[in-house]
Amino acid sequence: MAQTTRISILIIAAALAMQAVVLYAMGQPPICACGTIRPWVGAVLSPENSQQLTDWYTPSHVIHGMLFFAFGRLLFRGRWSPVLAIVLALGIEIAWELTENSPPVIARYREQALAQGYSGDSVLNSLCDTLAMLAGFWLAARLPVRASIALALAAELFTGLMIRDNLTLNVIQLLVPSKTISAWQAEGGLYGASTPE
Repeated sequence: MAQTTRISILIIAAALAMQAVVLYAMGQPPICACGTIRPWVGAVLSPENSQQLTDWYTPSHVIHGMLFFAFGRLLFRGRWSPVLAIVLALGIEIAWELTENSPPVIARYREQALAQGYSGDSVLNSLCDTLAMLAGFWLAARLPVRASIALALAAELFTGLMIRDNLTLNVIQLLVPSKTISAWQAEGGLYGASTPE
């Protein structure tokens, strides 16, 4: 195993451990309060959403990784090391995960139609979100630019159609909430209601 790969793995492990400790100290539960760990939860309004390994918001974290790769490539104009790239991407994603699970941001999310009763992520879900970001970063580093853009757009369109939410709508509703978007989301999509898993 190359030295760069070893260093990257150590950085990722340390960053994930730090993220878990801080989230737990902030009061986020280690796993779903239901006591069960599931690979997927498909009901957006389920109390298990943002508590299990993956959910409808996992693709948005994959897109984060693609965006962070593009940002780093533009910022450093191709003169960055893989270790610096990992540190940059992890720093941004973990900062977001901690911010997203802070009381003011949780309260802001609860104002949205699809986040009624939202209490933040479980530690497990948040760590999986960060791993999804790393998967997106890895994909963007290996795919042609057009393929990365096509994959990100397909993920946005698919989740938008399936649950009436995606990364773009999430950002809009967090920064400048729209009553029109909220009303449309409240009408519900195929997976908008809480259903037994």
